[in-house]
Amino acid sequence: MDSGRLATSEPVIRLRRVGKRYASAAGETVALRALDLDIEAGEFVSIVGRSGSGKTTLLNLLAGIDTPDEGEVHVGGRRVDELRGAELARWRGRTVGLVFQFFNLLPTLTVAENVMLPLDFARTTPPRARRRLAVDRLDDLGIAEHADKFPHELSGGQQQRAAIARAAVNSPPVLLADEPTGNLDTATGEDVLAQFGRLAASGTTVVMVTHERDVSAHATREVRLEDGAIVDDRQFAGVR
Repeated sequence: MDSGRLATSEPVIRLRRVGKRYASAAGETVALRALDLDIEAGEFVSIVGRSGSGKTTLLNLLAGIDTPDEGEVHVGGRRVDELRGAELARWRGRTVGLVFQFFNLLPTLTVAENVMLPLDFARTTPPRARRRLAVDRLDDLGIAEHADKFPHELSGGQQQRAAIARAAVNSPPVLLADEPTGNLDTATGEDVLAQFGRLAASGTTVVMVTHERDVSAHATREVRLEDGAIVDDRQFAGVR
């Protein structure tokens, strides 16, 4: 699978002194505190920590879904926190693939049509070539025979594979996953992690948020957050 890996000496992801706060009825909550982080092309990084540690906030900043209160967020050679509107949408469509815990497949579209959606939005692939590319991605993930089924006809693991195919169909250099194994049994979750490992081995940078799941058999690195700060950052020996 072609990753769309960027040819650059800079880290694919670079955060500098990033801070994020939220107001609530109970007062201000600090989600991230002056966070610095570099992630290189082809790394499979697991972001772990308890609920409220800042994991999802970090992922949302990397995707351009949210903006920091201070600091800089660079992804794929662009400073994401300065992008707005159509420019942000174009950058996201070409740079980032997103995988969610609840799959987010549209129930009225077939699996192939769901996978084609990013191609339809980006408009960088000729219309006549989009279905073939979508089916190729499904084939990469072992579910091409389900291309013309609807999401409800697939198992949870097959739906998550379809969601991964959709995220990867544009060959984005970065794939972001938010608790992608949270609704899967242990064996199916391990299979999904192995799929991410294969994407990373092909050059895609994979950043996955999870609670306390052991991903050392698949990820290359684990970054642990606590109260919005990095408290541990370790490489996994023997991976890749």
